[in-house]
Amino acid sequence: MPRAVDGRKRKNRRKKILKRAKGFWGRRGTNFKTAKEAVTRAYVDAFTGRKGKKRDFRRLWIARISAICRSNEISYSRFINGLKKAGIIINRKALSNLAIEDNSAFVTLINTAKAAVGE
Repeated sequence: MPRAVDGRKRKNRRKKILKRAKGFWGRRGTNFKTAKEAVTRAYVDAFTGRKGKKRDFRRLWIARISAICRSNEISYSRFINGLKKAGIIINRKALSNLAIEDNSAFVTLINTAKAAVGE
């Protein structure tokens, strides 16, 4: 009887990698060796992307808040400083949504921040 050398484990391992490489361009989707490298690289890039997404959204929220602050004659930094001095604790995501959805409430926050800073 012939001796079987871990054929099933090897096949399953390769199948798992090739399944994850499905849709990759050229040999990267069909050749095990290049697919393994491509999948590993894709995981690294995905991890980096999840971290970068947080930075990107924070930049977007700050840009939105800054634009509305500028139209009301106050800089972003003075606005945030005024909120801190007034004791208003609210994150940038909520401020951005407030600026988009309820402009009058945001203007009230701006006036409060101006008063706290002393403008």
